[in-house]
Amino acid sequence: MTATELTAILAEAGVVPSKRLGQNFLVDQNTAEWIVDQLNLEPDDTVVEVGPGTGALTEHLIGKVARIILVEYDRRLAEYLTKRFADRPEVTVINHDAVRLDIRPFFAHKNVKLLGNLPYSAGGAILRNFLKGPSPFVRAVLMLQKEMIARILAGPRCKDYGVLTLRMQCEWQGESVKVVPPSCFIPRPLIDSTVMTLEPRQAELPVHDRRLFDELVRRGFAQRRKQLRKNLPADIDWGVVSEKLGLLPTARAEELSLEDWVALTREVDPLFVKEEGQGDDEMLAVVDDEDKVVGSERRDVIHRDGLKHRAVHIFALSQKGEVFLQKRSRLKDKCPGLWDSSAAGHVDAGEEYQDCAIRELEEELGLTDHEVTEVGKLGAHANTGWEHVRLYATLANGTIRFPCVEIEYGGWFTMPQIDEWVTAVPEDFAPGFLACWKVWKEANPARFE
Repeated sequence: MTATELTAILAEAGVVPSKRLGQNFLVDQNTAEWIVDQLNLEPDDTVVEVGPGTGALTEHLIGKVARIILVEYDRRLAEYLTKRFADRPEVTVINHDAVRLDIRPFFAHKNVKLLGNLPYSAGGAILRNFLKGPSPFVRAVLMLQKEMIARILAGPRCKDYGVLTLRMQCEWQGESVKVVPPSCFIPRPLIDSTVMTLEPRQAELPVHDRRLFDELVRRGFAQRRKQLRKNLPADIDWGVVSEKLGLLPTARAEELSLEDWVALTREVDPLFVKEEGQGDDEMLAVVDDEDKVVGSERRDVIHRDGLKHRAVHIFALSQKGEVFLQKRSRLKDKCPGLWDSSAAGHVDAGEEYQDCAIRELEEELGLTDHEVTEVGKLGAHANTGWEHVRLYATLANGTIRFPCVEIEYGGWFTMPQIDEWVTAVPEDFAPGFLACWKVWKEANPARFE
């Protein structure tokens, strides 16, 4: 798109570029095509583009991917984009503030990638909304002001290093790949922009409670000139912790690396337990086809020999009727990294199903004194791991806290969102959850009408 074409389009749409909205439109065709190429597009990809403007980047996506979702805040530009791409069924235009957009529906698409020439005025807030874990995106290519990219990619002991740095680097591996000068935009910004690529971190960092990590980082940098011990919660014995982690007692927040912050989080996490496996020596009830107890055996033997045993799944519901899902820790020996029921677990030898459900709610989610209601039963078969399963539901009251060695992420989802996700990408879920979801739908048809 040339400068002349852009000027004509803006005039037709009645748009005067707004400094408040950070509207600087890319007009360099070669740069636009190069930026899109950094997404490493595949035919079955879904691309979510934030701040598409007049479609300078979008036009290079057309015909290359399965679906394109454009999120545009300016109503007039959203209307223009709707008309421009009216003959492209793969393009959907959403007129919404990207800072407040509900991104949960994007989980129901495969290979979701994020693209954006983000407005300077709201770039940080958009990043927080779209890239805070758990995120549906497998890759992102974003253009922001050069100073913000420097903050995201900064290292310890410099002024750019701070809360934004650690929040982003905890979840994503980023790389600055191109500087774009003001001459590539209309109107011209006063500073350079930088294109950054991002990919999710895999297993480079030890498992840790991300919410606790975020809380500690925010506290640590609240008054960055102060020594860290003065900013942390009073119940942390910094003298003991710093010595154990090999940190200076006088250290300030900016002196700790990402790895140091993760180690600190693990050290002070009251729910953290050593990564010693899944309790293979726990004794479970062994049952027959009719779910009658015929003995007991060690957990590892039961799984090794495919013996039938008992388990519970629990759906925790919010007051709004949303369901809490957990993403299983990568340390799990079964279905690591897959999404699952709110809580689930084996029934111990001598334990009843309902008592097990109440215990699992407390152990996995920190929910105590909760009543559970039985929803249905599942017989032992391959999809349940040869488990006879009882499905329960509870109304969650109180704050959910989970051990990071058990659960990597947790999140609330509406039932239609889950149903669409399960239908479109069933491989994201543990087989036991899929079986339980079918039972849940059959028992609650009115919730899906």
